Formats: sequence, C-alpha cells, structure tokens
Amino acid sequence: MTDRHTRLDLRAATLMLTCCALWGLQQVVVKLTLPVLAPLLQGALRSLIAALLVAAYARARRIRLVERDATLWPGVGAGVLFGLEFICIYAGLQYTQASRLIVFVYLAPFVVALGMPFISRAERLSAAQGLGLALAFAGLVFAFSENFGHPAGSAQALRWVGDGLAVAAALFWGLTTLLVRATALSTATPERTLFWQLAVSAPLLAVAAAVAGEPWPRAGWGAISASMLYQAGVVAAASYLAWFWLLRHYPATRISAFSFLTPLFGLVFGAAVLGEPLTPRLLLALAGVAVGIVLVNRR
Repeated sequence: MTDRHTRLDLRAATLMLTCCALWGLQQVVVKLTLPVLAPLLQGALRSLIAALLVAAYARARRIRLVERDATLWPGVGAGVLFGLEFICIYAGLQYTQASRLIVFVYLAPFVVALGMPFISRAERLSAAQGLGLALAFAGLVFAFSENFGHPAGSAQALRWVGDGLAVAAALFWGLTTLLVRATALSTATPERTLFWQLAVSAPLLAVAAAVAGEPWPRAGWGAISASMLYQAGVVAAASYLAWFWLLRHYPATRISAFSFLTPLFGLVFGAAVLGEPLTPRLLLALAGVAVGIVLVNRR
C-alpha cells in the first residue's frame, strides 16, 4: 500500500528543491555541450544511457521493470509523451528564443492543476492555491520578460512556430504527470515508471535526430562523456527517480508548483557559469515564486 501524504513536509520540499536546481543546471550543461553534440542527439543519448542505468539499478535491487500487467500500456504511453515533450522543446528552440520557450513550457503545472480534480477530488485547488499558481507563473513571466526580443521579418513569423511547440511540450509534460497518477503507474515502482519513459523516448528522439539530419560527433568525446554523466546519471536517472517517488507519495499539484523554480535556477546558473546577467527583476521574480509556493501549500 502506497503511503500518501496530503501536504508537503520538509523532506519532500528539500528533495524537490534539489531536483529543481539539478534541472536548472541541466539547461546550462546542454548549452555547453551544443558545440560538440546536437540537441536531439543529446536527448537520445541521455535517455538511452539513463535507461541502462535504471535497468542496472533495478536488477541489483531485484525490481522487475517490464511485466504484462496493468502498467504495460500506460508505461508505453508515458514514454511516448515524454519523448514528444523533448522533441518539441528541442525543435522549438530552432524557431524561438530560449527565454520565451521556457516560459511556455512551464505552463505544464497548470495542465496538472486543471486535470487532477478529474482524477482525485482531494486535489481540487482552492482559491488561495489557484492564486499561488498564478502568482508563481507571473513571477516567471516577469523574470524572463526583459529578455524577450522582437525578431523582424520571417524570423518573427517563425517565432510563433516555436511558441506553439513550447506549449505542446508543456501539454505533453502535464499529460505525462496526469497519466502516471490516473493509471496503475501511480502504484508502480518509480524505477518502472521512469524506465518506460526513458526506454520509449530514446528511439523516438533518435528518429527525430535522424529526420532533422543531426550529424554524429567526430570529436569532443571527453566533453560529451562528462555531459552525459551529468545529464543521464544525475538528472535523467537519479533526479527523475526522486521525482516519480514524490508523485507517488505527495499531491501532484503541490509538487508541480515547485517546478516553477527550475527556470529561475537556470538563470542563476547561467549567470554563474555562462556570465548571463543576474538582474533585480530576477530577484523580485524569485520572491513572487516563493510567495506563490507558500499559497499553493496552504490547506
């Protein structure tokens, strides 16, 4: 029987904050790796390596990952949604600015918040919690608005293609979370849930990379290995296992609210590693997100 909590405790909050920081740094690592490895290939290799790591971990703990039971088709579905999410993100970056794209991608918690009442009446949002989600998202928009540009000509028209792909990615992310909670995956082990997503998304991303004509790298394998160690081992394996464990034991809407911090962590790491500016507007946005999270976690 899965032990369910109705609100977040210190352990859950600390674990979720750590995951958000790791995911924020992930974006910086992807940028640093782009000169030696194309983005869709990064995603394909990350999913493949992480799937092998999760399989090895599960084997050591004697956890069965694939069975012909009620988790089979939901697992395949979650993997397809996961793969489509990252295909949209990587493809969208070719048409729109990263700052715009990430704001639209983080519409995903709204998808979860709107969908969860149809799955569990206990997770119906109160007015204060709805305000908290809105305030957190407003904080994100405020943080990124100073970076919004206005490309001219055809680039401006194509920007809306990227925006649309980002919204699609948010939808796929939210639907993945809802699928996990609404099906037998909600009581499956985190290892099984994660393995399905990684194992199914790896070939999807590889096919997308082939269709996009991304070249196989000929050099830079030291940097690629270090990047994959972080992206696959730390993020896609360890932090995603923690994420799915949290989804099994805590309310999805409140867990998802913390994910608003990820792009803000990304800006902080961007400033520290890439020299991107850390502005007063970002600090004010951080305050707005913090207040929003407090509201979401009220009874």
